Formats: sequence, C-alpha cells, structure tokens
Amino acid sequence: MEIPTQFEHTAIEQKWYGYWMEHKYFHSEPDGRQPYTIVIPPPNVTGVLHMGHMLNNTIQDVLIRRARLKGFNACWVPGTDHASIATEAKVVAKLKAEGIDKKDLSREEFLKHAWDWTDKYGGVILDQLKKLGASCDWDRTKFTMDPDMSASVIKSFVDLYNKGQIYRGYRMVNWDPEAKTTLSDEEVNYEERQGKLYFLKYQISGSDEFVTIATTRPETILGDTAICVNPNDERYQNLIGKKAIVPIANREIPIIADDYVDMEFGTGCLKVTPAHDVNDKALGDKHNLEVIDIFNDDATLNSFGLQYQGKDRFVVREEIATELESLGNLAKVETHLNKVGTSERTKAVIEPRLSDQWFLRMEDLVKPAIKAVLETDQIKLYPKRFENTYRHWLENIRDWNISRQLWWGQQIPAYFYGDGKEDFVVAETREEAVQLAKAKTGNPSLSDADLKQDPDALDTWFSSWLWPMAVFGGILDPQNKDFNYYYPTNDLVTGPDILFFWVARMIIAGYEYTGEKPFENVYLTGLVRDKQRRKMSKSLGNSPDPLDLIEKFGADGVRVGLLLSASAGNDIMFDEELCANGKAFAHKIWNAFRLIKGWEVSDSIAQPESSAIAVQWFEAKSQQILLEIEDNFSKYRLSDALIATYKLVWDDFCSWFLEMIKPGYQQPIDSKTFASALNALETVLKLLHPFMPFLTEEIWQHITERDPKDALIISEWPQITSFDESLLKSFEKASEIISGVRTVRKDKNISFRDTISLQLLGTASDTRFDSVIKKLGNVDSFDQVSEKPQRAASFRVGSEEYFVPLSANIDTTEERAKLTSELDYIKGFLKSVQAKLANEKFVGGAPAQVLENERKKEADALAKIATLEQSLASL
Repeated sequence: MEIPTQFEHTAIEQKWYGYWMEHKYFHSEPDGRQPYTIVIPPPNVTGVLHMGHMLNNTIQDVLIRRARLKGFNACWVPGTDHASIATEAKVVAKLKAEGIDKKDLSREEFLKHAWDWTDKYGGVILDQLKKLGASCDWDRTKFTMDPDMSASVIKSFVDLYNKGQIYRGYRMVNWDPEAKTTLSDEEVNYEERQGKLYFLKYQISGSDEFVTIATTRPETILGDTAICVNPNDERYQNLIGKKAIVPIANREIPIIADDYVDMEFGTGCLKVTPAHDVNDKALGDKHNLEVIDIFNDDATLNSFGLQYQGKDRFVVREEIATELESLGNLAKVETHLNKVGTSERTKAVIEPRLSDQWFLRMEDLVKPAIKAVLETDQIKLYPKRFENTYRHWLENIRDWNISRQLWWGQQIPAYFYGDGKEDFVVAETREEAVQLAKAKTGNPSLSDADLKQDPDALDTWFSSWLWPMAVFGGILDPQNKDFNYYYPTNDLVTGPDILFFWVARMIIAGYEYTGEKPFENVYLTGLVRDKQRRKMSKSLGNSPDPLDLIEKFGADGVRVGLLLSASAGNDIMFDEELCANGKAFAHKIWNAFRLIKGWEVSDSIAQPESSAIAVQWFEAKSQQILLEIEDNFSKYRLSDALIATYKLVWDDFCSWFLEMIKPGYQQPIDSKTFASALNALETVLKLLHPFMPFLTEEIWQHITERDPKDALIISEWPQITSFDESLLKSFEKASEIISGVRTVRKDKNISFRDTISLQLLGTASDTRFDSVIKKLGNVDSFDQVSEKPQRAASFRVGSEEYFVPLSANIDTTEERAKLTSELDYIKGFLKSVQAKLANEKFVGGAPAQVLENERKKEADALAKIATLEQSLASL
C-alpha cells in the first residue's frame, strides 16, 4: 500500500468515518461484556455546532473510544432536544416573514409548520458532529418529541400528579413577554443595571396633604391597590386607615400598615401592586387587596393602562414620568443600581405575573439527590468544587413551575370538563380522561366532546430530566433488556451552566423512578473563551466556525488543540494556534511513520546492542506513561492524559527511540528491531486513538493489511505490566551525556560527521546505554580514565565528569578567549549570589525555599567555575 507524502486529513476523515459506520463499530447491543454508557447532552434541534459543542463532544468521544478499546460494550446515545421556547420563536419568526400570524393558526396547523422546520433543520448539528469524529450509536438517535419519548413524559406527569407531587396553583410567576410564556426561577438571570428611582407624590384623600413613595417602575401605579407603611414608623401613623389617590388613575386606595415595610428604604412608604410583584402579592393576600393586572402577554399595557393602552412598558415608563411631572406628582428622580431579572432564553426583561400554572413539589423529591452527591459519593462531580454550588441550589429549591404557554412540546395531559378550578382530570390518554371524568362527575353520558385539554405545554427540562432513562425505554417499560443493561449510565459530560437545569433534575428523576443514580460521574467542562477571556459568541464576532477549523486544521488537529488546555471546570482560552499545534503534531506522527516504513529490512543482520536496549527502554517508558495516563483518566484530567501521550510520542518515540534504532545512511535495519518498532508504533497509536481517531486509524491500516475485525477502533488498549524503573533512570543519565557531547560539538565546532572520543573520570556506575551514547554522539571510543586528560572539553552529569579530547587543530587562542569570557560571567554571577547570602537581613527574612535556591545557585556556580578553570588549564 503506497504511503502518501502528506497527511491529507479531509479525504482520510471521510474514508474512515464511512468505514466505521459501514462496519457498525459505533453500534451497541446488550451482550456479556460490561457496558460503558454515555448519553449526549441533547443540543437544541434548532442548533448548529459551536465551540462549546466541540469541546463537550470531543471529551465524550475520547471517553467512549477509550472504553471501546478497553473492552467495554461502549454505547454513546445521541439525540436532540425540542427546545420549546427557542424552536417556537424560530417558527413564529419564519411564519411572520411569510405574512402568517400564529394567532390565526390552529394548534394543529402551527405544529405542522414546527415539524416541517424540525425535519428540515433538526439533524444539522448531529451531521456536524460526525465531522468531528463523534462515534455515537446513530442507530439509537433520539429526539425528545419522538412518540415514545413524549409518552414517557406524559406518563411521568400523570404518575407524579397521582402521587400528589404535581398541583395546579394560582401563583406569581416569571413571565417572558417575548416568548409569551412562564419560566421557572432557574431560567431567570439577574443582572445589575443602571436605572432610575422615581419619587411619586400621592394625595391623601380629602386633604391637601401628600405622601411620597419611591419606585423604579412608575408605570405600575396604574395597578396600585394600596399604600403600605410600617406600623412603627411615627412619620406615617396618622395616615393609617386613610385613603390616597393614585395619580392619573384617580382611584382611591387604602393606606395600610405592615411591618414588612423597610422604614429605611426610599421614603419608608410602599406602593402595593399585587399583580406585579411577588412580595406585593403576599401583602395583598394578607390584607385582602384588589388585584389589577395592567399588562398584556407581550408587556404592552391593557385597558387598565388607560390612555397608555397598547404601548410597551418601557415606552410608558418615560411617558408616564413626563405626565406625572406635568401634574406635579413627580417629586424627583435619582439614578439607581437595580437587579433586573432577564429571560435565560430570550434575554427579555421578566415581568412578574399572576397565573394558573402547574407546579412540581420539590421538597421531598430533592432529598435523595442531596444524599447521593453530598453525603454518600454515589455520584461524583468533577471538579469537586461544584458540590458547593449544587448544595446551595438544592437546599434552597422552590417548587418547579413546569407549564409553558407554548404549543411546541408535550401538551399537558389535563382535561377540563367544567368551569371550576377543580373541574379537570389528569390522564395519559383522552379515553382514560373520559372514564375518569365520568367517575368524578357521576355523569355517565359525558363524552370526549365535553373535554378540553389544557393548551399549555410542559417545560422542556421536564422532558430532558428523564433523558438517561427514556432513551432506553425505562419509563414506559422499566423491565426491558436495554434499560436493565445500559442503566445506570457511567459518565455525563456537560457544562456547569446547566448543573441546576438538567444535571440535578436528572439525578432527582433517577432516584424517583428507579431508586438508582442515573450516572456515576459528572465531568463539568469550562467555557470556551477567546484570548481576551471573553465568552465566545456570534454577537462579539470572536467565535470561529468549527467546521472551518476542521477544514483548515483537520478534526484531529482541532480535537488536540481544544483538549491541550481543557482541564475540567476551567475555562479554555482558545487560540487557533492550538489547532495549528495539533495539526503539526499530526504531521510529526505521519512523518515518523513514513520514516519507519521507508527503511529497508534485512533478516540477515543481527540486532545492534543499541537497538536492543532502545527497545527495552521504550517498552518500559510506555508502561510508565500508561500508568500516568490511566491515573489522569481516573481523575478526569483529560488534558493531562493528552499531554502525557503527546510527550511520549513527540519526545520519547520520535525524538529518542527512532533516533536510537535508525539504521545508518542507506543501510538496512534488522528485522527484529523493525518488528519492535512497529509494535511500539501500534502501542502509540492505541494510546493516541481516543484523541486523534482519523490519523491513528489511517496509519494503523497502512502498517499491514487488516481485516475489518482488526480495525484500530476495536483493538485492545495496552495492558499494564511491570517494568524496570532503573532502566528509565539509566536512560535519563545517558540522555544527559548525549546532550553534553552534542553541546561540546556545537561549542567546539566539531562536525557530527567526525568521530570523537569520550572519557569518564572514574568508574561508571551503569553502562547499559553506552552503545546508545556512542551511536547518538558519534563516539568511536568511550573509556574510563583515572586522570584528567590534557586539552579536553568537559561537562558534568550529576557527580560524574566527562571529557572530550580535542585535536591539535583547535584554535586555542579563540577557545581560551571564549572560556575566559564565560568564566568572568559566572564569577560575576557568583559574586551577586554570595552578596545576598552575606546579607544578614536577607538571610533572616527570606523563606527557607528561597534560601535553599540561592545556596544551590552558589554551589552550581562554584562547580561551573571549577570546570571552566580546568578546561583553561588543559589548553
């Protein structure tokens, strides 16, 4: 098989991904092996590949490929999330561009458009993941709106409702006026914004007296139903029980007293708007106040907004302030730093709103999830520091608002048969609902036509919290073969930003439905940032297109570039130069392979001593690094595992091993060493494969003709065996000697084509690598001497001193000048170090480590001076 000169990544990636797919290496079925299972964090069905996906899925692919090599029955389940808010927003925008208003469509008509959109764009991101090399079991691809997945969600809702865990309540909720739906507390981000504090004057009814109230939202005065003061506030005790007039609206509202009011904030008076503030709602309930909702679902004002009806809340804020000022009801305006809640999805400012919604009680459900992570270590978070964040959220959890005012998603299985708040039943099907309604009402003639299903959809997270179970059919059929084999899963790789939204909720659901953890380990990746530490985003224009990177650097190069700096939980400062390094690494390996395959092999020559020891050394070195790699993987230090592999390949294999065994110019290599070189290469390829799957499979298949059952992707991970640590230490010393010889050659301008002699003063403690020293230093004789030779260059390795005798044609005048200059420099350096050590103030105040470092500098300088003086004396 002819080996191309260059590693052409594009053609090779297409070839081997197609080959892997053709032979179904990614597919898994239950068998007698131990399973290793990962479920993908399902990206939005509307999504396209970004740098965060690249990092997350590269890590998952590394884990799954390594597990496959280690003999596990590896199963990586891919899929997408229907993403209610994001997808519905895109479909609505598409329809609007076509002149169609969602309000003019029936639910069925709208859902047809949504499914058309999904069919057209839904698989884009999964196809893009294939370009990265993701070895998912594509036969198991799931979508959270697949019939069986939706059925699992509905079954879960009905089950939890029947257990009393789900209830319907009229509560103050977070309203997203852009998406026109409620959000859970976890989907609201709070950010500080510079705003204004408006001081408004309310006239006391029947008098000329005014009371001043500070508010950040003057538009909400149209929904005021009371003014509240602290009963202990002497300034306002005479007003309690009286009435005030709401400016512009000219409505009378009561002045009430409650110790909830902070006498120190603002003016000590509080306007109470029960429809638009959760704390005001509590006051309203306590004091039986009227509730006036002034907003439409898009945060424009409704008829209670009087002349401002139909206008946006922020427009009204400015206009109503102007009107209040003209009426004499605006005392002053101050700048004010305020925390504003925004939608995690649309970024719109959240509007508190009273609404009938469905809630899931969390107080009891959360207990096993707290225990599993924080008490028993059944589930481990990497890095461990995220346990504090996890604890804070779960210990302060509130009931989960799980209903959304959307059509795209699983429709809530509640069926109403009357006008009362309790006139509904909850069932998995309409047929069951009819029977339940008949029983509840005692009306045997009640029919399907009498039922109206709740139009709302369930929160997307209420679907995805079942993901590890539902993808294996574990909700609908808990006893099925796949579920019992693959669940619980092993590792979850995701971002810390959805630790609450998804990870914790999957843990909660897992224990609720199976009594087991859904996974063992959670690897939390960092964010991918640019060199200026900014989060990558399209709006900043600092996020490269991942597919462009793959085209430019190759999938292997991009994977290496991302992982070299991707330690768990820490943000990555991404730089394209990292991918360039990854591409250069790929070419280094390719050229090393071409070098080996370019050697002529002979069966008739004996294995040189240098090659024999080199083979022994690399086998030991591979074992040492394998232990390090395994340790790093066990601690989810994938970046460290890659760096260890990188060094083994670049430094040990390419720079040392191949140099040690390389035959002389136009000379053949012995067959025994050649076979060992190929074995060493195969070991390297196995260790590299999880990180660089395309390059390694290409080289693997070029080494020899392979049967499909012998493909690298399904080969065996190297086994850990004992190794001779003394051999590794011996080589470290030998490599220093070789470096010393090469330095002498450079300093003395001795061509590498010229052989030299090497002498050791004293007796050698280890001679195992002498043949390697001779070969790599082009040393014709390596002797042990009892006296220092005349006219020789020297260097030290540890306590031993080595000499290279110099020929008579060396320019001693030039050499003496060079050595004298170096000696003067070292003496000057020694003087500065000794001055420090003679300074009592420095010695008395410096840390022990600093003092130790300075003393080592002194000792090294003295040794160097002695060597230089000896070299000068020998000239």
